[in-house]
Amino acid sequence: MPKIVTTEQMRAIERAADAQGHSYAAMMEHAGRAVAERVQQLLGGIEQPRVAVIVGPGNNGGDGLVAARLLAEELADASVGAFLLRPRGDDDDVFVRARDAGVFIASADDDKAAGYRVLQNLVANADVLIDALFGTSLRLPIKGDAAKVLQAVHKATALRRAEHPAPPYITPADPDLTAPDDGPIIVAVDCPSGLDCDTGALDKLTLPAHETVTFAAAKPGLLTFPGAEIVGTLHVADIGLPPRLPELGEIALTLVDAAAVRARLPQRPRDSHKGTFGKALVVAGSLNYTGAAYLAAAAAYRVGAGLVTVGAPQIIVPVLAGMLPEATWLLLPHDLGVINEAAVKVLRAELAGYSALLLGPGFGREDMTGEFLRELLRPQEEVRRSRAIGFVPDEPANEAARPATDLPPLVIDADGLNLLAAMDDWPRLLPPGTILTPHPGEFARLARLEREEVQANRLSLAQAKAAEWNCVVVLKGAFTVIAAPDGQTAVEPFATSALASAGTGDVLAGAIAGLLAQGLAPFDAALCAGWLHGLAGVRAAELMATAISVTAGDVLEALPDALALAART
Repeated sequence: MPKIVTTEQMRAIERAADAQGHSYAAMMEHAGRAVAERVQQLLGGIEQPRVAVIVGPGNNGGDGLVAARLLAEELADASVGAFLLRPRGDDDDVFVRARDAGVFIASADDDKAAGYRVLQNLVANADVLIDALFGTSLRLPIKGDAAKVLQAVHKATALRRAEHPAPPYITPADPDLTAPDDGPIIVAVDCPSGLDCDTGALDKLTLPAHETVTFAAAKPGLLTFPGAEIVGTLHVADIGLPPRLPELGEIALTLVDAAAVRARLPQRPRDSHKGTFGKALVVAGSLNYTGAAYLAAAAAYRVGAGLVTVGAPQIIVPVLAGMLPEATWLLLPHDLGVINEAAVKVLRAELAGYSALLLGPGFGREDMTGEFLRELLRPQEEVRRSRAIGFVPDEPANEAARPATDLPPLVIDADGLNLLAAMDDWPRLLPPGTILTPHPGEFARLARLEREEVQANRLSLAQAKAAEWNCVVVLKGAFTVIAAPDGQTAVEPFATSALASAGTGDVLAGAIAGLLAQGLAPFDAALCAGWLHGLAGVRAAELMATAISVTAGDVLEALPDALALAART
């Protein structure tokens, strides 16, 4: 999986690579090649394509000049122009090679007196605009000549949009993006100019990208709003770093990709049977939230679990059984349609043989269900001691003293989390390896924080609380964060409003339980399910032609597409 590194970490990685003999010049050649190859794919069959490159004074500008040279060399009918923020001389090999390859060169020093007329003509006539102005070296706010250059670029693209308005009924390839504006396709080199690659902060002159080609590793700001809004499609390109480079290998933060998911998904041997793929027990639902149990259980089946049993209040099982004939059923005691404490005995009698247990979707927040959850999670050795002696023993002082759990690998979601949050000692009750799947509001309740603080510190808080609570935390939302107690942390690459709909979290929880049932480790089950769930949201939006109309059921139905894409890529 690609790593996620800060700009300072990236500089250290590049220094280490250079010290091992992989020079900055070689890294620049690889970077420019990656950009040029992506631009060629975007140009497709366009005859006599026109490419403009905005070139900054640093290495990012050098990457852009390498891309310009390669495009001029490899596309015989292309017109390639580079606009330099600062002049480059004959002692600059990258500049000389681009000029000698036939790249048209202009500079801000020569063009500013004319109101950047040359720049505006380059941009207005380009099919693709390569933004190689700043990359990761930016310090906000943008000032001086750079600000004037970006103002001219914005003016040129606005004029082109006004002259060639977009057709009214275009369906964009990504349903979360607006229709094409008939301006150039903007490809950012490493990071869109105006975006702080560490924080996601934006300058008012930021140049939004349709595509961003970043190098060696993703950068946090590319995955943090508001900056993530203008990154477009993100590509992480290889720049030939030495294998097993310690400065890169020691980074624990990763960006999930299809290859990582494919490598972790369970094999499906042809001589298998339902027992091969595990048994998941989904304890969910109440009279007011019947659908949650269905969505979670169906998702567990969709990701390949061999058998799924639904434990639900007896009163709603007849409705659910008609929706999901493949499931088996465990009828749980209830009061007025919500699970009560008497369900613990019924549930414990059936736990043997299950390889995953999901608790929480559609529970509701009644006190009786909270008592059910506490009693179920309470270690049985502790229960036996309290009954034998007649009082509840002192709480174990540490994890080593905690009685071993007799529960299957566990996922807690939705109202299960809200009920946990009402218990002062809830982390003590969790078996090691438990997976918690909070959205920001639920996380805030568990951590006794404000929601705004959670959203402002998603990554660091997920990591800290995973260690503190000794569990795997799946902090849902745009770019879902998955953190393990040992420091492993992954970020899912999806941010789509298609998943901003009731019930999509139930689908995710069920998918995690289904993969957990098949024997995946908790972190891997969460990582794979999060990726499949995110891609299913994107696919559902594509199939519906808009993210607006996507429901949780649509995401559920798109899970097979996501699995198929993971297997193919």
